[in-house]
Parts: sequence; structure tokens; C-alpha cells
Amino acid sequence: MANTVLRYDKMVEDALRGVLRDSLIASQDGLPGDHHFYITFRTRHPGVELSDQLRARYPDEMTIVIQHQFWGLDVTPEWFEVTLSFNRINERLHVPFAAVTAFADPSAKFGLQFQVDTSIEDDPSSADIREPEDISEDQPDAGTKPPAADPGDAGGQVIALDAFRKK
Repeated sequence: MANTVLRYDKMVEDALRGVLRDSLIASQDGLPGDHHFYITFRTRHPGVELSDQLRARYPDEMTIVIQHQFWGLDVTPEWFEVTLSFNRINERLHVPFAAVTAFADPSAKFGLQFQVDTSIEDDPSSADIREPEDISEDQPDAGTKPPAADPGDAGGQVIALDAFRKK
């Protein structure tokens, strides 16, 4: 037991992923008020399930927006699933929390960033990559990153865990 190393960085990151999990659980029947979520995740992370068309369009990373039009939000301790509309086509996404790299709720000026082990991701050269269809202009591009927060915004908070990691 004397050689046990306590991985506080991992403990803190797991606890912060719990904030994302709890936020999704609280929103399964709809988001309260003006809340809306930007969730960025690694598309090649093991366990991520999305259509071939979305994987081709977003081979590494994707940001989704959960706001007005989402259906079937299911949340477990390890993953979440949600149906979103892309180009007026409903797509079911399955995302392990371990694949998530960022979570933000702009209405609360709140955001979190996470580290993801990219060494366990699928090799992109083995993927069947096809040209994606254009996303219509009347639909937001789900792969678009949220606008950067103005550092001068009072109360805005993004927590990066890099300061707590061993080098």
C-alpha cells in the first residue's frame, strides 16, 4: 500500500464529468429556461456511435448543441445518447463520457474542458471516408465550435485541468 499513487487529477476530472452527466440527467425532459449545451467529443473514441455520414464529416472531433430540437436523451453513468437533426435527417448519437473534451452552457457562462486519451482511438486510415453532404444553411452546423467567450465577461468560467496534471 505504501507504493500507491493517488491520481488526484483523474479523480477531479471524473468528478467534473459528473457535472456534465448531472446536467444531462436534469435536462432529459427539456432544458430549463435559456439553458443550452455545447458538447464536444472525439468521434474516433471507442464506444462513440454515429452514422457513417457524420463520421466522414467529423473524422476527429464534433460539437453538438442540445437546445430546442433534441429527442430521446438517455443518460447512464458511462454514456449518453441523443437524437439530433442534421440536414433535416434525425441521427442517433451514442457518446461515452470518456470521449467528451468540452462542455459549455453559454446561458450560465459556464464551461469545462477535459483530457481524452487519444492513444486508444481508431486509426483514421482504416475508416471508410466518403464525401459528406452539404449541411443546409437553415440548420446550424453541429460540428461548429461554440463562439469563444469574451475573457472580459464577468462570471464566465472555463476550468482547464492541465494545471493539476503531472508533466
